[in-house]
Amino acid sequence: MYLEHLRTQDPEIAAAIGDELARQRASIELIASENFVSLAVMEAAGSPLTNKYAEGLPGHRYYGGCWAVDVVENIARDRAKKLFGCAFANVQPHSGAQANYAAESVFAKPGDTVMGMDLSNGGHLTHGSPANYSGKLFNMVSYGLSEQTERIDYDDVAAKAEKYQPKLIIAGASAYPRVIDFERFAQIAHDNGAALMVDMAHIAGLVATGAHPSPLPWADVVTTTTHKTLRGTRGGLILWNDEELTKRMNSAVFPGSQGGPLEHIIAGKAVAFGEALQPEFATYIEGVCANAKALGRGMEAKGLRMVTGGTDNHLLLVDLTTAGEDVTGKLAENALDEVGITVNKNTIPGEKRSPFVTSGIRVGSAAMTTRGFDEAEAERIGELIGETVTHLGDEATLAAVKAEVADLLAAHPLYPELG
Repeated sequence: MYLEHLRTQDPEIAAAIGDELARQRASIELIASENFVSLAVMEAAGSPLTNKYAEGLPGHRYYGGCWAVDVVENIARDRAKKLFGCAFANVQPHSGAQANYAAESVFAKPGDTVMGMDLSNGGHLTHGSPANYSGKLFNMVSYGLSEQTERIDYDDVAAKAEKYQPKLIIAGASAYPRVIDFERFAQIAHDNGAALMVDMAHIAGLVATGAHPSPLPWADVVTTTTHKTLRGTRGGLILWNDEELTKRMNSAVFPGSQGGPLEHIIAGKAVAFGEALQPEFATYIEGVCANAKALGRGMEAKGLRMVTGGTDNHLLLVDLTTAGEDVTGKLAENALDEVGITVNKNTIPGEKRSPFVTSGIRVGSAAMTTRGFDEAEAERIGELIGETVTHLGDEATLAAVKAEVADLLAAHPLYPELG
């Protein structure tokens, strides 16, 4: 029985876990950085491997008794290399942020100049936010979007690289709905004596299946999370091709930035990589991309504006200013949560509100596609988002939306095997 021992020993924690499962079942999950793992991934992550300390790498541990976890970690590394077509992989980072820290530390010392995408334009905290280690350790220079196209301004990136001569340029984003030109980024970086790091955390699943161009032929190092579109357990991953980087990269993870690896989580990564190597995963990613476009069509039908006019991947950035001058991301997030649709507030290009309020929301299709929603349903969900944010405070409309959302959810039960 699910949580059999926990219910007996610690009913408070068991109840909280039950509440979270109930919350996931009772909402259409549209947060672009979330997904639902398979039961096999969940079992691996909750396995006895959690008991084992294994500092070091397979075959070179600082503890005895690591022969079984060596097998697990080697399988994870081999599957990651096969999945992304690269020569080397480190599967130990506990998170994407720690993978980024380790990779950055190989190419830049504290005080060096590093370029990354501005957080308010769709970048990530670890790409130079002053609130993050990256903004505190490095002299960060931010690049952003063209005001006209709302897409990455590669000419601006090139001009800043020439002016500031960074040691490292970071490409990748957490809220950018278009294809990223990694070849152009590499040319800019290498023409100016910089290394190129690509953080593909959001699009890793798309890269794995060819739905987005791979950064591996161009980047000096690639980092990613193992959840999001990759649909694995939460963690980080570093990939590279240059053998000369291997010792430095591995050392940057351990002992450089963390201690013992979480071998139970690495097992979950291995299972997820194995799943992503199957033909069914490519079909899944096709559905993710189709559903994202359908969500956009539905929201546009209700008068909402998609930043850049649409999406090439799994996410959309939605400008709420067309819904009314008083409609904020915070209000929209709360209202959608009440009707059973989970999104997150997000800044938009030219943002005038604080990041705690915002003028936009970010919407993603990975988790809903895992749950089984199809393109027609995705378009209708987009319409329901539009109806909600354009009728804030209208109890009758919101009640009708909530009832329809409940019907949609009932058609796609989540983890029925868990009881």
